[in-house]
Amino acid sequence: MAAASVQEWRPSANPWLIAVSVMLATFMEVLDTSIAAVALPYIAGSVSATNDEATWVLTSYLVSNAIVLPASSWFGLRFGRKRFLLTCIVIFTAASFLCGAAPTLGILLLARAIQGAGGGALQPISQAILLESFPPQKRGLAMAVYGLGVVVAPVLGPTFGGWLTDHYSWRWSFYINIPIGILAIFMILRNVEDPPYVRNAKPGRIDGWGLGLLAVWLGCFQIVLDKGQEADWLGSPWILWAIFLAIASFIAFLTRELRAPKPLVDLHIFKNRNFALGCLLITLFGAAIYGLITLLPLFYQELMGYTALNAGIIVSPRGIGAICAMAIIGVLTARMDTRWLIASGFFLFGICSLWFGELTLAVGPWSYIWAIIISGFASGMVFVPLSTTAMGTLSQQQLGNAAGLYNLLRNVGGSIGIAVVNTIVARHEQIHRNELVHSLAPENPLLQRRIATLEGVVSHTNASGPVISHNSAIALIDHSLSAQARLWSYIDDFRYLALICFGSLPLVLLLKKAKARRGVVHAD
Repeated sequence: MAAASVQEWRPSANPWLIAVSVMLATFMEVLDTSIAAVALPYIAGSVSATNDEATWVLTSYLVSNAIVLPASSWFGLRFGRKRFLLTCIVIFTAASFLCGAAPTLGILLLARAIQGAGGGALQPISQAILLESFPPQKRGLAMAVYGLGVVVAPVLGPTFGGWLTDHYSWRWSFYINIPIGILAIFMILRNVEDPPYVRNAKPGRIDGWGLGLLAVWLGCFQIVLDKGQEADWLGSPWILWAIFLAIASFIAFLTRELRAPKPLVDLHIFKNRNFALGCLLITLFGAAIYGLITLLPLFYQELMGYTALNAGIIVSPRGIGAICAMAIIGVLTARMDTRWLIASGFFLFGICSLWFGELTLAVGPWSYIWAIIISGFASGMVFVPLSTTAMGTLSQQQLGNAAGLYNLLRNVGGSIGIAVVNTIVARHEQIHRNELVHSLAPENPLLQRRIATLEGVVSHTNASGPVISHNSAIALIDHSLSAQARLWSYIDDFRYLALICFGSLPLVLLLKKAKARRGVVHAD
């Protein structure tokens, strides 16, 4: 049995006020990650850029965000968590204004990189402050409140972003952060304070080599994920070089951090079994949930012809499921074995993915509303118990470092998931198209009758000649063929996401049961 004793320090403010204060910052950052994605076509048109160039608006943010995430623990100890959190919110809010006011793509990309740097530390620092403000036996309930920001914000982002863009301007997707940021600053100034072990910490000089290597491998890795499909992956020389540089710098980073006397991030924390397994599980779940969040709106827009706003509204009931989960999971986490909650969440999410794998081109807007709601509920069942279980056996002094690594791996999993599902949609469409073409032999009587029917419809509608009618009928069949091939590629994706969830269940069983008793957390 391993035990991690916890200091008896408690904040002077009500812990629930602290929870709301740090949740505002987290909600703002996570919301902005997804809200800008809906506005990309409008951004491209406004700054005279192509859609491919506009995707760098997302990439520049994610790269700088990922670099700061694991370094947030050192900065929090060096400057104080409260002061560092306030600085990050100020940077994020000011950069949001610059993003909204940007006249050119270059200025927008610079502002997004600054915004990403400010937002990178908001999640881990907020999570560390939240966890250390509550006694261990109440951390599950606290994480449920925190989870509202992390789980619900990506669901509301596309819907809210689509509404702002359609009714006002894409610039308001960034301006909306300003009032939230000001409120977060006010509440943190009033309620948050640093514990003694943070105020008295002496982290020493920053590990410059570690930070540099971290920036190189994360930057290259994110660029490969974002641009790999567009550049034909291994068929592109520059993608190959980026992969090589990412691998080489990653190995050098690991070597540096394991040998340095005062590393940027303490990788020895992975010796803790629950934390190591928790990081692996959150990486897999990050890939699954971000993959699903990416696929569903795309399906409704590409194949069903819905607008971005309407697609966002259709998938928004996932937030209802997540909120319902948060209302009960926090209580259950303190009363039962969290491993059962985590396993149930993975299982339900896998079932919903298989459910989505039954999609057809005849679905209505609310045909899968229950699958959408249940998938949101399942995400809440995984997020809160997994966070408390992964970090429940760590000391308070380890929470800052652990939160940075944990959130980084969730984001990395999300980036991998988005890249993989987009690649499968593109590549499998060609595979299924080739398979479907074989059933369309010219001598097939069903095909001949279909062509004849379409020719009659075209000629009756447009009063066209026989040649034009025949060509139009062939074009309609080709369009239908492409739509069916695209549909099957989406179905493949949903089924792979189900495999990820079901394959994660044995890993959940390897977790140790975490129990909180009177300020001490034990792992059985």
